[in-house]
Amino acid sequence: MEDFNITEETIMQEPQKQPEEPKPKKAKNPMTKRVLSGAAILALGFGSGVGGAYCYNALNDDSTPVIQTSTATPTSAKTSSGLTYTQIAEKTMDSVVAIQTESKTTGSFMQDYITEGAGSGVIISKDGYIVTNHHVIDGASKVTVTLKNGKTYNAKYVGSDEQSDLAVIKIDADDLTPAVLGDSDQLSVGDTAVAIGNPLGTLGGTFTTGVISALDRELTIDGETMTLMQTNAAINPGNSGGGLFDANGNLIGIVNAKSSGESIEGLGFAIPINDAKTVIEELLENGYVTTRAKLGVSMVDVEDEMTAMRYGVSSLGVYIAQVENGTAADEAGLKVGDQIIQMDGEEIDSASEAKKIIHAHKAGDQLKMIVKRDGKEMTITLTLGNSGNTDTNQF
Repeated sequence: MEDFNITEETIMQEPQKQPEEPKPKKAKNPMTKRVLSGAAILALGFGSGVGGAYCYNALNDDSTPVIQTSTATPTSAKTSSGLTYTQIAEKTMDSVVAIQTESKTTGSFMQDYITEGAGSGVIISKDGYIVTNHHVIDGASKVTVTLKNGKTYNAKYVGSDEQSDLAVIKIDADDLTPAVLGDSDQLSVGDTAVAIGNPLGTLGGTFTTGVISALDRELTIDGETMTLMQTNAAINPGNSGGGLFDANGNLIGIVNAKSSGESIEGLGFAIPINDAKTVIEELLENGYVTTRAKLGVSMVDVEDEMTAMRYGVSSLGVYIAQVENGTAADEAGLKVGDQIIQMDGEEIDSASEAKKIIHAHKAGDQLKMIVKRDGKEMTITLTLGNSGNTDTNQF
């Protein structure tokens, strides 16, 4: 990755207004967390979200890129401190890109079909590294990136992490404008939030404004439990992978989901940039997160009699639908059709609960399970493997 430096910028203020004193770093209160799950919260596969951008500064030609942060304090939308919206746009718009994807699927009669998708991304280095969401590029056979100036590039796959919904891709370009990284731990409810992305997959460079509506929202999205921040800045399909910026034009989050439903507006969610930082560093260095634990099964929730009949099981619960060859589950003897009763002594009522327990472990940890097979319960203790770089992206 090409070397570059971020110089300090003068934060412009309106005349006769004084900036607020820097706010102390606030401790996260677990009591403020609130669990939302189900169809109401969608990780928009079409590419909704507003993703983040990171600034990296290579220490030398062979070093791992490190993230360059801004020292500016986030600013409340109720004050005149920070940049004007026009100044924020001037600072950030060149750092956000539009993404188009193509995925090839084989249908009946062995015919191939191309499915198109769209999303957003944020430039993190002058030489073309871009951050987006995992769900934007997942399964893609071709990814095309369009810069704000209209230039288009075919992207190469660098790495992806399903658990955090983050991915890194690269284009062959130079002298790009990377975004400046802010500090999401310094945010307060009411602080300015600006979303930039590619809504509907056709409106690249859209700039919407709002505030931080809430912090530390614990959501379950596609079976993955995530801690996100909430904003009322307008987010639509195609925004996923774009950037959420503060009043100083610094990246504070990667928007990856919005609340969807009749009469629901103004509910968007973003991955805090401080949480995303270590994941992105691992993706740049290794292509995957090396500490992720892997059991090696896919699971299905059997929640009603119709589903039970479809899968040929006699009781409701969480069942193993597939076992991957050569994984910890395979070596331990787990089989398709096993009902998962307990993990680490905790009763399992959903696949998301099981995933949460697995994610609490690191590769190499032991996991104790109780499963039911042919009406009999059995205890299995296994050593979790590493998730590795098992992504199926081919672009």
